[in-house]
Amino acid sequence: MQRIKDLLSDGKPLTWLFYGDSITHGVVHTFGHRIYPELFTERVRCEMGRSMDVVINTAISGNNTKQLLDTFDHRVARFSPDVIFLMIGMNDCTTNPAQAIALDQFTANLNTLCDKFEALGAVPVLQTTCPILPGSAPDREPQFPAFMQAICDVAAERELPLVDHTAYWKDNSDKLYFWMSNQFHPNEYGHRAFAELLFTEMGIWDPQSATCRLMIP
Repeated sequence: MQRIKDLLSDGKPLTWLFYGDSITHGVVHTFGHRIYPELFTERVRCEMGRSMDVVINTAISGNNTKQLLDTFDHRVARFSPDVIFLMIGMNDCTTNPAQAIALDQFTANLNTLCDKFEALGAVPVLQTTCPILPGSAPDREPQFPAFMQAICDVAAERELPLVDHTAYWKDNSDKLYFWMSNQFHPNEYGHRAFAELLFTEMGIWDPQSATCRLMIP
C-alpha cells in the first residue's frame, strides 16, 4: 500500500477507478445510501481537498472475471487510471454454468487483469469481498473461500496492495447480519465497513472526518 501513499503525498491529481461486480456497482441493496466508491469520493475529493482527482466506478452487476476482461477497453483503458481497485469473485465462484469460472481460470484471469492494469501504468489494488451469509447461497458458499484465497495469493505473489475485507468481516462476524442486505450483497452499513477498512489500509482514516464518523452498527 506504500505505492498508494506515495501517490497521495506527491500532490499530482489522480484518477481512481473501481472495477468489479454488483457489490461494487452498489445498486438496489443500499436503498439510496452511498456505496463505498461514493464514500471514497467524498473522503478524497472533498474532505482531503483533492478536488482535481477523478473517481470512476465501472463495476457491473452479475460480472465475473471473463466479462471484466472482455469489456476492459471501454470500462478501464480509455480512462487511463492511476489506481484501480478490483473487487471480484462472488460470481466466478458459483456453480451456475452461466457465470461459473473454474478456480484455476479465475486465478489466470486475475493475473491477466493485473497485467493489463500495469500495462496502463496503473497500480492495482486487489480486494476480497464480503462473506456470504451462512447457509444462504449453496451454489457459492462451498467454493467462496478458495476464490478469496486466490485473490490474496495473487496479491502476495505480485507484491500488490491487498485489502482483505473477507478477513475483516470474519473478525466482526457478530455484525454480519447488520451489514448485509441479502445473501451476498452489503447494505449501506456494509459499504461503510468496506470504506472504513479501505481508508485505514490507505492511511487516510480520520475519526474527525464526517465520512469516517458515519455510524456502523
